[in-house]
Amino acid sequence: MDTVELGIVPLSASLKIPPGAGFWIYDDRQVVTETWHAELWLDDASSVETYLRTWKTLQESAVYGADAHNVINAARRALASR
Repeated sequence: MDTVELGIVPLSASLKIPPGAGFWIYDDRQVVTETWHAELWLDDASSVETYLRTWKTLQESAVYGADAHNVINAARRALASR
């Protein structure tokens, strides 16, 4: 799907912010996130902007394409050797 971007944040990556709860951004207009007790659907501009900034910061630590494949393959090899 051309609307989906998958990046992997390697365990060795330097992070500018700690990873938190998972979230999904829809068309820069809505964010869905989950907490321990609820699924939140956020559509106010301030909240969406917060998650867009969070995503951009996490993107800086992620790898994509061939580099992401290498991380996945290394994890598979490590699991297979157990």
